[in-house]
Amino acid sequence: MSSVLIYGSYGFVGSLVAREAIDRGLEVVLAGRDPEAVREQVEDLERPGRRFALEESDVVREALAGADVDCVLNCAGPFSNTAEPLVEACVETGTEYVDITGEIPVIEGIADRDEAAREAGVTLVPAAAFSAVPMDCLAAHLAERLPDPDSLALGVDSLRPPSIGTVRTVIEGAEDGGAVYRNGRLEHVPAAWRTRRIDFGRGYREGVTMPTGDVATAHYTTGISNVAVYVAIPQPARSLLKLHRYVAPIVAAKPVSETLKAVAGLVREGPSSWSRERGSAYVWGEARDEYSGERVVSRLRTPDPYVLTVDAAVTAVERVLETDLEPGFRTPAGAFGPEFVLDLEGVAGFFDEGTPDTESPRIDVAG
Repeated sequence: MSSVLIYGSYGFVGSLVAREAIDRGLEVVLAGRDPEAVREQVEDLERPGRRFALEESDVVREALAGADVDCVLNCAGPFSNTAEPLVEACVETGTEYVDITGEIPVIEGIADRDEAAREAGVTLVPAAAFSAVPMDCLAAHLAERLPDPDSLALGVDSLRPPSIGTVRTVIEGAEDGGAVYRNGRLEHVPAAWRTRRIDFGRGYREGVTMPTGDVATAHYTTGISNVAVYVAIPQPARSLLKLHRYVAPIVAAKPVSETLKAVAGLVREGPSSWSRERGSAYVWGEARDEYSGERVVSRLRTPDPYVLTVDAAVTAVERVLETDLEPGFRTPAGAFGPEFVLDLEGVAGFFDEGTPDTESPRIDVAG
């Protein structure tokens, strides 16, 4: 039976993923850098574990080879610290790789390893989580509905408190601001660069551009040269994001960022099971052909982002292990097709529209 090593298996999301993978009958190896956390989880879940840090490539390579695993599922953020050494070790040992990152630089870095992965016969699938799967699959669906569009806009409406890992990831990338794809190139822009009024599926809300992983995955999946992602947030938060442009250099300074990450560790690790069971998200996408004026819109409704992340990550691992995928870098929709998201429990869609009425004009304002 195929086995998966879950790195960061004792974190909030990692522990949920580990339990789900075990429940589905996968052979799971628990792993991370904290020996005490690994030991406690090994005793609790009665599965083998490996403790190793990622600073030395030989150690990582030997850990994967010694564990005799077929796939690594990386759940340890910030992924800017963990993805590269694990990807390199996977390429060198012929091990498949999946992660749940939402960090654009990480996705771009893994895309750069496409040729090496092809030569090694290894599949690399980053962002198999809520951070990309719904919008990536929606992007692929829109590209099928409107061939050769000029631009793609995606968005999500979900009020959900972040986990500790997410907070630490945001702090880690504080100085980066926002990002979009423009004319086929990744372009860094200020935080909350643009504001747009969007009907996500439960009425119009204001969304601002955010540098989520979908910016990168949607571009690679569809080849569309202009991609932006919007997140619906209330006015006070939008104002704070715009303030971010001026305070980011302070937050990014190492003494400040380390202090903030330590404080983040004092808050509740993540939402309760009760909250996750009742959570949901609304996902929207629009493809445009500026020359012809054609525009198509599609939407999805998903369960709670944490619930979808766990399902997507484990399902992605199952498909990587069970399907004869072409090796190399693959986005979730690029690997499994746009219908992948519809195979996840609790997802409803695609809800399609053609050209909208003229009473709901596009509102796109530079911040």
